[in-house]
Amino acid sequence: MRSWDGVVVSSDEDRQGAELLPGTRRALWWRLAVGQTEGRAPSMVGAVVRDGQPVWLGLRGAVDGAVPHADMQYRIGSLTKTFVAVLVLRLRDEGLLGLADPLGKHLDGTPVPDATIAQLLSHSAGLAAEARGPWWERTPGLLRPGPADLFGERPRRHPAGRRHHYSNPGYALLGALVERLRDGEHWGAVLRREVLEPLGMTRTTLDPVAPHAAGWAVHPWADVLLPEPAEDTGRMAPAGQLWSTVSDVCRWAAFLARGDERVLGAASVAEMRTPAVPAEGDWSTGYGLGVQLLRTDDGRVLAGHTGSMPGFLASLWVGTDAGTDEGVAGVTLANCTSGPAISGIAADFVRIVAEQEPRIADPWRPLTGPLDEELLALTGPWFWGSAPYLLRLRAGRELELSPMSGGGRSSRFRPGEDGSWTGLDGYYAGETLRAVRAGDGSVSHLDLGTFVFTRAPYEPSVPVPGGVDAGGWRTEG
Repeated sequence: MRSWDGVVVSSDEDRQGAELLPGTRRALWWRLAVGQTEGRAPSMVGAVVRDGQPVWLGLRGAVDGAVPHADMQYRIGSLTKTFVAVLVLRLRDEGLLGLADPLGKHLDGTPVPDATIAQLLSHSAGLAAEARGPWWERTPGLLRPGPADLFGERPRRHPAGRRHHYSNPGYALLGALVERLRDGEHWGAVLRREVLEPLGMTRTTLDPVAPHAAGWAVHPWADVLLPEPAEDTGRMAPAGQLWSTVSDVCRWAAFLARGDERVLGAASVAEMRTPAVPAEGDWSTGYGLGVQLLRTDDGRVLAGHTGSMPGFLASLWVGTDAGTDEGVAGVTLANCTSGPAISGIAADFVRIVAEQEPRIADPWRPLTGPLDEELLALTGPWFWGSAPYLLRLRAGRELELSPMSGGGRSSRFRPGEDGSWTGLDGYYAGETLRAVRAGDGSVSHLDLGTFVFTRAPYEPSVPVPGGVDAGGWRTEG
């Protein structure tokens, strides 16, 4: 029986586990085993994170004749983009750039100076999917020494801002942007200092560091292998260069679920997980700011990213539903170019834990600290026209407005220094809620983005826009 940071490991030799219930561990191990066998992966590692801590690790197959372990590096491909996005959001939070800024404001010599930072992060700048020249993932980065060498004669394939079109060279531009605003320091060194070291991710590197898995292509019609090259992709490295371990990727999963003030606060990480481009039809996949979104068949929405490079596949998904799977993450790494349903395996890890061990609600406790009687007096029923709503007081002087019955617009509101509140989610996200006072100082009504909420339906003493009929309510139309 082997241990991994206090979690007992599941493998072909040892199928025990800890933290999770035995039935859950068995289901997770079954899913990993089926995925590795059916996908014909030389090796595969999987893990589950819950509430910021690793709770299960599964190891399958072999690397150099032995079962892989938690410190074994795999190439994680486009998971690299989530790290680059964090570097860019750090620059935004420091006031060094704005997401609406055109790239040309900060970086010279690119063929798309009008593409905005937000469009590059969300793959909505309309840029070409791949870099100019031969297949960039399998050729030396020296073929593309600078940002101007990344695109051919037609760098833009769609109008900017109109649709999601995945662009690997778009992230190469973001890497160059980080270097420009960090005084010429290589983006990998910035990543090491600002992100990896604070999070304890000591085994995440630009180049492989032993012990690491070799990458393989598996023949589609025979059980034979072909070695894949592991090139230094140079300027394209921000699109998919990183190598990491399942232990480090679990740390990254915990960060993407909660944020970390040493790196990027929870609000900015939540912004990364918010859809940033229009969905197309009945969407199953979407994209935020450097983060992929996945809606599963049962309606669960996950955030994270998948990755692939010659010889390697990776996937990380974090649950976002506060009632079921929030903070539960699934991680899967394999050393083959194709075959395993790597995204589905990691997503299934989240589903299995959420279904077999549903989240237990935190115990109810009364609010702490002194009670603001005026704030308490705001709570209770309010009416938008004739529709009844309830205003509730939450921790930290936050307010929550929701319909008393049926469907409708619900939002939480964060208090501001001027006595107003700002919407945090839903229809009223970013909108201002104010308690409007009468001449005697009492609260007359609530103003929410020009909508008036009154204590009684269309209360005649309140200045309701459009006025209230002087005849009042009546029994006949």
